[in-house]
Amino acid sequence: MLDELKEEGIVNKVGGRFKLSTLIQKRMVMLNTGYKPLVDAPRGADKMAIVVQEILQDKIYLDTAGHVQTRGMTAGDIARRAMLGDVSADLSGGDD
Repeated sequence: MLDELKEEGIVNKVGGRFKLSTLIQKRMVMLNTGYKPLVDAPRGADKMAIVVQEILQDKIYLDTAGHVQTRGMTAGDIARRAMLGDVSADLSGGDD
C-alpha cells in the first residue's frame, strides 16, 4: 500500500474514504483505457501511484455528480492533451 493512503490528509482532501475510493477507481479506469496522466510519470509507472499524485497535486477531484474532473489546467494544457489523443468529455464540465 502507498504510504500516502495511510495519511488522513488525502482522505480529508477529497471529502472522505468513500469519495477517495470512488475517485481512485474511476481515475484508474480512465488511465487503463488510455487517458494520459496529469502528472509527470515515467512510462510504465504504477498507475495507483500516478492517481495518488494527481490527487495530492490537486489535479483531479469528484464533482457533485460523482464524475472525475480536472482542476488547475490551462487552456494550453487541455489543447496539448487533446493533441496527444487524450480528449475527455469530463474536461468540459458538462453532463454526459
